[in-house]
Amino acid sequence: MTTLLISHILAGSPKWILTAAIAAVFLHIGAGSIGILAGYAAVVVRKGESLHRLFGTLFFASMLTMTTMAMGLAVFLREMGNIAGGTLAFYLVATAWVTVRRPEGSIGSFEKAAFVVVLATAGALLLWGLEAANSPTRLFQGAPPALYYVFSAFAAFVAFLDFRVIRRGGVSGVRRVARHLWRMTFALFFAAASFFIGQQKVMPAFLHGSPILYVLGLAPLVLMIFWSIRVRFSDRLSRNATAG
Repeated sequence: MTTLLISHILAGSPKWILTAAIAAVFLHIGAGSIGILAGYAAVVVRKGESLHRLFGTLFFASMLTMTTMAMGLAVFLREMGNIAGGTLAFYLVATAWVTVRRPEGSIGSFEKAAFVVVLATAGALLLWGLEAANSPTRLFQGAPPALYYVFSAFAAFVAFLDFRVIRRGGVSGVRRVARHLWRMTFALFFAAASFFIGQQKVMPAFLHGSPILYVLGLAPLVLMIFWSIRVRFSDRLSRNATAG
């Protein structure tokens, strides 16, 4: 990433721009590394306990730092796809955090603003996909239409979920826990997959293509599915026991 960044800086740019850009890259990498470790730790420790809250807070702060730096660099380099990707990751972490910080069954201005942001991101990704599809090279900034369409559909899907929450006036109970859980773990999946699978070139040569990297990159997705099922199954068992 550092080499790519430096290669994009125009010759003759002030030194402070180069210094700030390199600092942002290392802050992005450092925060991302801490976030991935904290995210894995938060997933495996007992939920609701002090360690879970500690690791969750560290993951939240690290991910917001990482995505902020990523978006800043992407704006500087005019990399539209990375701007959208950073926005989605920031949105997932922020909305997951607010879900458990806000009282049950309530919403505020943040949820409405987040809905507008993610809906706009879905629209932008769709437009870039169409631009790629109509390009002679079938690419837009190096990416094919399908990639933009997939992320646009994902952003539209979570926007729809937000719309439902806003219309209901908030979430409570198991839905509140599930919303927090899947958004945090999906953000972890974004970060882990981008690093372990997407950045193999920065790792030792003997690890390139290693199944270990794919396992580490995809593990958060598996954990998200596991915990989502467990939360809902546990709630159903609890309700059946109460009814009985």
